[in-house]
Amino acid sequence: MLSENIDDYIQQGIHGVREIKPDERRRFLGTLRERVLVVLTKQQVREKGTYIEVEELMKKNKEATLFLNGTMNYTYLSDYIKLANQIGTKFLISTNKEYDSELGLVLAYDYAINKEDIYIEKQKDVFEEEPEDDHHLIHFFKKLF
Repeated sequence: MLSENIDDYIQQGIHGVREIKPDERRRFLGTLRERVLVVLTKQQVREKGTYIEVEELMKKNKEATLFLNGTMNYTYLSDYIKLANQIGTKFLISTNKEYDSELGLVLAYDYAINKEDIYIEKQKDVFEEEPEDDHHLIHFFKKLF
């Protein structure tokens, strides 16, 4: 038994502490899926402004941590960093050079909450909401002038 503990200690010294679910941690920017309140993809984080759903969840869950993908350009993360500072939410910029997560933002607790639906649909563009006929009419008038 003692030799197993010494062997584990040596292995941890060589390879680092063993992580539970390392693939899941890489995907969710350092945390586990069971702890997550909400996520945004990189593409969603790149959109102008912030998602109101994320802001509301940050306000209601101030003890949660905001994980931001450190492989993204700071200009995309800055709105969420400002928001976290305004609300008082702690945030971490998570960078993993060996794994490129498709997620840009994760709001999570440091314990399991097992929330089922953590994804937010992409915000609609103004042009997507226009009826098809109006879009052609606008295009027609632009050609005239």
